[in-house]
Amino acid sequence: MDHHNRFQSITTYRLLRLEFGIGLIASLWLFVDHIGEVRWIPAIILFFYIDLFGYIPGMIAHLRSKTGDIPKVYYVLYNTMHSAITQSAVVGVWALVYGWEWALLVIPIHLCGDRALFGNFMKSFQVPFEPKKLPAFAEFEERLATQFVPSRQAMEGV
Repeated sequence: MDHHNRFQSITTYRLLRLEFGIGLIASLWLFVDHIGEVRWIPAIILFFYIDLFGYIPGMIAHLRSKTGDIPKVYYVLYNTMHSAITQSAVVGVWALVYGWEWALLVIPIHLCGDRALFGNFMKSFQVPFEPKKLPAFAEFEERLATQFVPSRQAMEGV
C-alpha cells in the first residue's frame, strides 16, 4: 500500500500481522528466558492496563449502544493506549523511575499479540468500534479484485 491508497489487501494484511508475530515471538522468548527475574505484579498491571483504559470502556459503550455508534473519545482512548509511541513513553518513564526490568516486555507482548493474533490495529472513526465488515468495504474489495489484474508480462518482469 502507499500514501495514495491507504488500505491493506488480504495478503499485505497477513504479512503485516506476520511481522508483528515475529515481534511477539521475540518478546515472548526474552520474557520466558528471564522468567525468574520478572516481577509479576508490575507485569500483570502493565499487561492489563492497556485494555483497562483503552479497550474495555469502548467495548462497554458499544454493547450499551442500540445503534453501535459510540463517541469518538473511545476510539481515541483505544488508539492512544494501543500506540507504540505511547507505550514506548511508558516504558521510558518506568525505566527512568524504577529502572529497566523484564516485566516491561509485557507491553510489546500485548501490542504485538493484538496485531498478530487478533489483527487489531488502530481504530478508524469510519468503522464500528467492534470489528464488522461494512457492506461498502466488501463491495470495494470485490471491485478492486476484478479491476486490477497484472498482466502475465508484468508478473514476469518484462
